[in-house]
Amino acid sequence: MKCFCQPSCRPNNQLILFVLQLSSQGPTHDEIDFEFLGNLSGDPYILHTNVFTQGKGNREQQFYLWFDPTRNFHTYSVIWNPRQIIFLVDNTPIRLFRNAESMGVPFPKNQPMRIYSSLWNADDWATRGGLVKTDWSKGPFTAYYRNFRAYTSTSSNSFSNSAWQDQELDANSRRRLRWVQKNFMIYNYCTDYKRFPQGLPLECKNSKV
Repeated sequence: MKCFCQPSCRPNNQLILFVLQLSSQGPTHDEIDFEFLGNLSGDPYILHTNVFTQGKGNREQQFYLWFDPTRNFHTYSVIWNPRQIIFLVDNTPIRLFRNAESMGVPFPKNQPMRIYSSLWNADDWATRGGLVKTDWSKGPFTAYYRNFRAYTSTSSNSFSNSAWQDQELDANSRRRLRWVQKNFMIYNYCTDYKRFPQGLPLECKNSKV
């Protein structure tokens, strides 16, 4: 599946979370998340990503973007096929989550997902560990979308072929991914040894670009 969306969110510098996600239902749901965290005035916005498989998440990576996402529309994309999940911003890959079933790591491939987008209050965790609360007097909080497109393997378009099912990053895309992760990634669960004192998640061994 390929999803493209050009949102511009207006959190008014408060702790409102803008979510663009794919998700199934139930306690063992799968989920692929783009989340834009609200901020304090003058702070950069954080793009928060996560992948859930069979109800288990805790696979967060966070980024500062190389632009202010509230000032204009940008394209946020997810490429999800049996091999991997690729997160892209303006066609630049920022995250790659490979299928690591051979290592015993579940991969989201058996549950149909719906596409959701919403604004919601995340002041219990999102900014400074929940220390900063939402100022509701700054509302209304709004998000705008345009040029939304979703393609699946059964859609009648150029992506509905075996090439899409096997799509990988080329050499240039891998270089751009490394550039983003070197210069703009601010949190990676695969390097958080304090959080996982018994050892990093198995898929982290498969995370090299």
